[in-house]
Parts: sequence; structure tokens; C-alpha cells
Amino acid sequence: MDLSNENVLHIKKDGIEYLQFRRLLEFDNLINCYTLRPLNYNKKTLTNQELEENYNNICKALEIERKNLIRPHQSHTDCIENVDRTDVKYTDVDGFITNKPNIDLTLSFADCTPILLYDPVKKVIANIHSGWRGTVQKIGKKAVEKMNKDYQSNPQDIIACIGPCIGKCHFEVKEDVKDIFEQTFSYLGRNDDIIEKDSLEKYKIDTTLINRLLLENSGLLPENIIESKICTVCNSQIMHSYRVDKEKSGRNITILGMKGEQNVTK
Repeated sequence: MDLSNENVLHIKKDGIEYLQFRRLLEFDNLINCYTLRPLNYNKKTLTNQELEENYNNICKALEIERKNLIRPHQSHTDCIENVDRTDVKYTDVDGFITNKPNIDLTLSFADCTPILLYDPVKKVIANIHSGWRGTVQKIGKKAVEKMNKDYQSNPQDIIACIGPCIGKCHFEVKEDVKDIFEQTFSYLGRNDDIIEKDSLEKYKIDTTLINRLLLENSGLLPENIIESKICTVCNSQIMHSYRVDKEKSGRNITILGMKGEQNVTK
């Protein structure tokens, strides 16, 4: 199976597979990936040795140092931290921002929406985990605002890549959750596109569209917002999906970093 399309490239290297955004590959200083099966980064389903082997394998493929990866304990918050070193542990954090090279921002996913942000003018990157709760809390918009406030990024310079996630085709919710989305995002004027009634008691939600609209509302240019157009549930044979595998689900990770002089693994 090859998931390559006009926006993403499906890489198969040394027995492992991952996706890269074509737009981000235009910048020689950037490292970006979204891992695919058989790689798994859910420590609850792996031994420590297996987990480390998977980290080492993706680092080797990307030619980065394992010690440069920084990954928090995520908990579906809207908490975003600025990072300038890799020896700090972060808890209850769902987004990272840095302007430092050799700090490879790493987050895990299994249906939630990854948002990768890059300001090529100020050389600032952000890796954001936007589950449905994070989307309701507008974590993507808050990341852009934080990049502007803390790093003077102009939103019109920022490139956003929205990664694989559960698509509208499978993100089915009951009326209570539908009401939260409806009330939260009514100001965007697109609820008819965001929410689709599926049955008497179920509704389908388009979180990719919501995140696109939030980013546009934050000042990003529409042409600078790139969607993977890949649903994790539709492609669960090659990427981990909590909706499909429940508690046994593995985790995909996104990595976003900027190269420095000492980043290459020899």
C-alpha cells in the first residue's frame, strides 16, 4: 500500500514506513515525519526494549539523534510549552514550540489530529496534538497566537500541515458531543459543513475542516494550510487507530525538528 498523494510522500526505508509532507520537504533545514505500522510508540503495549528499538529505528531513518527527541505525557489539554532543551520532562502537555535546532518535537497519535507549524522567516516550529477536546479548546489557534506572542511570528508566514486523523467518514458522535461542537464553532459560519447527521442519534464531525478554519481565523493564508487527506480509520491496517483497536491500539508519532550542525547520526 502506498499512501502518497499530492500533499504527502510515503517513505519505505530499511523495513520501516512513514509519511512526510511534501511542502515541508521544500525546506532543507526541516525534519518531518508521521510514522506508520509496524512502528509503535505506545509504551503500554510494548516492553521498554521494543519501545527504544522503535525510537532508534525512526531516528536512524531520519538521520537524527535519539537524545534530541522530546516527547511529553499528553492528556488532551490545550497546554503548549516553549522548548529550548531536551532534558526536561513535560506532563499534561499537548503542544511544543521551539526556535532551536536539534530539538525534535515528538507527539503521539491514534486518530487525533496532528498539526505541524513552521515559520520559515523566524525559523520557529510547533508540533500540536489536537484531539476532539483539544480541537474544542482551539489548541491549533492558541499555538499560532503563542508563536506570534513569544517568537514574533507573522501568521501569514506560517505553514500548517494537518496530518492523518479520523476522518468525518468515521468520527461519529452522539448528540451531547455534537452540541459542544455546534455551540463552540457556530461563529465560524460553517456548521452545516462541519456536522452531518448520520442517524437519529448519531452525527459525523469534520475535525480537519474545523482546524483549517481555526488556522485561517488565526491569520494563516489558505494556501499555506496543507491537509494530508488521509483517514486513520480507513487505513488502520497501516496506521494505529484507537477507534478500531480500542485499548490495544498502538501509537503513531509525529516528529518535527530543525537541523543543526551536530544532528546527523554517523
